[in-house]
Amino acid sequence: MSSQIINPPPRLLMGPGPINADPRVLQAMSNQLIGQYDPVMTGYMNETMALYRQVFKTQNQWTLLVDGTARAGIEAVLVSILEPGDKVLIPVFGRFGHLLREICERAQAEIHTIEVEWGQVVDPEQVEQAIRKVRPKVFATVQGDTSTTMLQPLQEIGEICRRHEVLFYCDATASVVGNTLLVDEWHLDAVSVGLQKCLGGPSGSAPITLSDRYVAEVRKRQHVEAGIRTAQHQAGERPRILSNYFDVPMLLDYWGEERLNHHTEATTMLYGARECARLVVEEGVENCVSRHELHGRAMLQGVQGLGLQVFGDLKHKMNNVVGVYIPEGVNGEQVRQSMLLDFNIEIGTSFGPLHGKIWRIGTMGYNARKDAVLTTLSALEQVLRRAGYQAPAGGGVQAAFEVYERG
Repeated sequence: MSSQIINPPPRLLMGPGPINADPRVLQAMSNQLIGQYDPVMTGYMNETMALYRQVFKTQNQWTLLVDGTARAGIEAVLVSILEPGDKVLIPVFGRFGHLLREICERAQAEIHTIEVEWGQVVDPEQVEQAIRKVRPKVFATVQGDTSTTMLQPLQEIGEICRRHEVLFYCDATASVVGNTLLVDEWHLDAVSVGLQKCLGGPSGSAPITLSDRYVAEVRKRQHVEAGIRTAQHQAGERPRILSNYFDVPMLLDYWGEERLNHHTEATTMLYGARECARLVVEEGVENCVSRHELHGRAMLQGVQGLGLQVFGDLKHKMNNVVGVYIPEGVNGEQVRQSMLLDFNIEIGTSFGPLHGKIWRIGTMGYNARKDAVLTTLSALEQVLRRAGYQAPAGGGVQAAFEVYERG
């Protein structure tokens, strides 16, 4: 059996992620490997830490990468901080709140949730009431949930968590640099993200940032493996973390001055993650957020210009993805297939109670561009017309142009 060289079609990925990686990221990832303790390599690791401090708007020393997809970052943060029986409070306003719940359940934590209808977010007053009742060790939330396109406000929650001595964790994979995220100002203790959304890279590396409060707590579970342990290494006072790979104190020792061996750093992914952050810092984090807001607003106005109804509470919609109700009488999957096979454009389906009811269209990372928005709206209009939906002629593109003209 012969095999052929990989040659994927030239898709334009306009779903909720992943998106097309920035060519400069792919170029960085094409560089040759070097040893994990080469001073050039450890220099790149330090540079990556410094760049992501700027991305996260933090002074946290422990800002680093977890090798793996965005879920690897989530799991590392949660399984390292949660011991069996610890209480965790989780708002569930979409598919990814359920994911946080499952990861915490697997860590044998005691789970408490605040559940709201998909398309809504949680009010800070609800959070404070639940914290007073539950008294959790950790409050864990998603900032932007692409399953519903909603953006959970975080500004007031950090102060609430500090006042009640609760650790505050956020998965900001879908929202970082496409929406405002101020780690230090909002008193976040731990944040994890992925590259495949607004950061403009491929999935496979999970940047995280950890406050001194979080680090002090997980250091109580410090453990060094036999074979590299010396008399100077003291075990923590609390039980060892259940996962070896996602053991945050061991990751800190690997990324810290001691460079204590844990895994072999995924060099190619580090190159990509570093370039993602470098490009954001070069553009300016605020400018990056503004770019996503502009093109997201153009896409929103564009689908409305086609007469389509938008899902959810628009006051809390993410900049970088919009949910669109599938018109009555239109086969949503056939529209997606035609967009993909006839126009090489991918738009997203949906999960859970929204499956078969909405499409999700993203404008993020390298694809948060005027030409990508206009091309997608033009193609969507043609596909909808062929499906029997009477879209206003040119309505989507014209509405988007009006957004760009106003700025």
